[in-house]
Amino acid sequence: MKNIDGIDFKNISFILMDMDGVLSDGSLFYLPDGHVVKIFHAHDGYGITRGREHGLKFGIISGKSALVNKYRAQKLKIEELYEDAEDKVAAYEVIRKKYNLKPENFSFIGDDVYDLPLLQTVAFACAPANAFPEVKDVVHYIAKADGGKGCVREVIDFILRRQGKIK
Repeated sequence: MKNIDGIDFKNISFILMDMDGVLSDGSLFYLPDGHVVKIFHAHDGYGITRGREHGLKFGIISGKSALVNKYRAQKLKIEELYEDAEDKVAAYEVIRKKYNLKPENFSFIGDDVYDLPLLQTVAFACAPANAFPEVKDVVHYIAKADGGKGCVREVIDFILRRQGKIK
């Protein structure tokens, strides 16, 4: 895990997240019609809502696509959703340029080796407790909660506390 001493948390304004293994627990339940069912945690949803109330923006960058991804992003009013992202850094660059932001304005929560390039690009890299060891080695913060079990809320609260916006 990396040291957080050099991070100015007041600069962080955009939190990016992986979907499977971060916002959901990574389980994929396929229905007979091919649709996917995923389970999300209410704590993460509330954390995103509260983060938005304190000025944060949110994005999902996922390697897979599913109708439920779009539904969850809409329900939570998440500003950006990129699916089937073979190159998560490229999706991040589109978002960064669209909002005219710098790398120090971003946090990313990822759980698998596929997320490593983006985790190594943003100012504040985070992972759920059950992330792969290679991911845990490069992030600044490892949540106590697993993916899909409140880790997103934990990261948001950590950032908001460092920004002095909540206790």
